Amino acid sequence: MKKYISNYNKMKKRIYLISLLLVSGFLLAGCGNKKGGFPQMPPSQVSAYTVKVGNVAYYDEYPATVVALNQVELRPLVSGYLTDLYFKDGQHVTKGMKLYAIDQQQYKAAYDAAKANLERAKQDYARYQELAKNNAIATQVVEHSLADLKAAESSLSTAETNYRNSVIYAPFDGTIGISNVKLGSAVIVGQTLMNTISSNNPVDVDFSIDEKEIGFFTNLLHKKTGDKDSTFTLLLPDQTVYPYPGRLMLMDRAVDPATGTLTARLEFPNNQDLLKPGLTCNVRVLNYQKNSILIPAEAVTVQMGEYFVFVIEGNKVSERKVDAGRTIGSQTIINSGLKPGEQIVTEGVQKLRDGSQVMLGNSKMPQKNQ
Repeated sequence: MKKYISNYNKMKKRIYLISLLLVSGFLLAGCGNKKGGFPQMPPSQVSAYTVKVGNVAYYDEYPATVVALNQVELRPLVSGYLTDLYFKDGQHVTKGMKLYAIDQQQYKAAYDAAKANLERAKQDYARYQELAKNNAIATQVVEHSLADLKAAESSLSTAETNYRNSVIYAPFDGTIGISNVKLGSAVIVGQTLMNTISSNNPVDVDFSIDEKEIGFFTNLLHKKTGDKDSTFTLLLPDQTVYPYPGRLMLMDRAVDPATGTLTARLEFPNNQDLLKPGLTCNVRVLNYQKNSILIPAEAVTVQMGEYFVFVIEGNKVSERKVDAGRTIGSQTIINSGLKPGEQIVTEGVQKLRDGSQVMLGNSKMPQKNQ
């Protein structure tokens, strides 16, 4: 029992000493502050930028695909064996140039036979008509002869068409692809895909725009521009800019309800044959905004998908939410939330919070628009 009382007294003494030390610490801290509270943190040194209004030019980019102005698949109109090729794969061809021949001998023979048959039918009909004038032949024979004549004319027309279609010609100037059939191959009317021809200068480039942008692009469509207008340019897959600008030719008739987008079509010259149908690239559309607010990008902080800046008010800062647009180089467009003449923090934002005291260091000078 005595041992228990002794331990209890020792514990009380320790608690007393600890309490005394804590009280002394608070008293000493209070003596160091004239107002009797905790010592305040010193002001943070920051750099500032004065908000101004200016003009800005930038490019919006859209995924796009090169398409041929004209493109056609070559399929045979008659069946048979391929007997001749008159081109080299990938060659530039001109309208009316011979490309393929299909068993011409067979179709020429059929044409000659139909032509001879027609001549016989004409002679028989003429002879029967003379006999009929003298009532020397039955009327029914004359009628049958007339039917034979019409059948022979139809047969000749078919044979002539087949003979003509046994040679395939280029429908327009362009580039022919790699042939899908070789000499001696059997081709079937309407089924065998022999080759494809596409025009190559100029070419079209298709891209999709959001339905909200229809008004903007409609204005561009009706805007008169010169040949050197650079509103529309192409960024090629190797990230180089195509050297020739394009023209907006048309927009599709309707918005796709599934995506809310509309197809727009540009036309580009292709003198060097750099743009191939099916090529994927990016369309760059020049956008110019007047009286825009641009601030250094490092002044903007992001929290939960929202954008904020620290506005300097006297010797303190207030955290303000802004509507930030695109970032162009080292600058960000502010759509709303800031006014010209206000000062914002550009360097030192990481150590600030709403209401922090600040001390200005070097001011951030406005940069030139990019």
